[in-house]
Amino acid sequence: MNLSINEMKNVASQIRQDIVMMVNAAGSGHPGGSLSSADLLTVLYFDEMNIDPQNPKMTARDRFVLSKGHAAPVAYATLARRGFFDPAELINLRKMGHMLQGHPNMTYVPGIDMSTGSLGQGISASVGMALAGKLDKVDYRTFVLLGDGELNEGLVWEAAMSAAHYKLDNLCAMLDFNGLQIDGANEEVMGIDPVDAKFESFGWHVIHVDGHDLEDIQRGYKEAKETKGKPSILIAKTIKGKGVSFMENEASWHGTAPNKEQTEQAIAELGGAK
Repeated sequence: MNLSINEMKNVASQIRQDIVMMVNAAGSGHPGGSLSSADLLTVLYFDEMNIDPQNPKMTARDRFVLSKGHAAPVAYATLARRGFFDPAELINLRKMGHMLQGHPNMTYVPGIDMSTGSLGQGISASVGMALAGKLDKVDYRTFVLLGDGELNEGLVWEAAMSAAHYKLDNLCAMLDFNGLQIDGANEEVMGIDPVDAKFESFGWHVIHVDGHDLEDIQRGYKEAKETKGKPSILIAKTIKGKGVSFMENEASWHGTAPNKEQTEQAIAELGGAK
């Protein structure tokens, strides 16, 4: 798609409204980290990736893996707004008998390339996808979104080491670096800095971006695409709960559903109907 920056801003706002609405309707879910990564996925799906909503399984499509699978609402909202399924289905998040469960399921949801949930496994699967593309000589790229708290998982670093060893320049990771995880601030739970130096030491090309500046995100994806001989990671500085005043930078909104009044306020702040 060839959307302007303003058009993508409107899409990102709609995705954020969808996230709040979905989690409220479900009575459970993870709004904080979904809201913080909405801009990364908006640029990815509406500007960067080679995908076809009418043919979600085409062999040459770019792949996306949501390694932080609990942020399923942002993936579902993005897929729906990109045309993979009817946005009316979003209201059925986490409901029995419906396809949009609490974590992504590749069996039931069009556009989901990997079922995820256990942290660290998503990036591991993405390494396999990227390596398969190299071995099969199919020219697709694999993208994977990590949470910063997820870096506490040792499996992440095994995958990072493997990606560099196999020179997977068709792999691009994005780190939603909002500084918070379910139990509080990263530095209080388990320090992860210096993240950039760690990935560089593992053989990755590191790109710093503002995770809420669409043009800067575009720049990051372009640089990753042009980098050869090694995998790339966009370290995206973000705000947990971005766009909703009472959720921003509050770890308590990692996995809490807003009530009716909070939902109405949030949607109004995001540009929706009051």
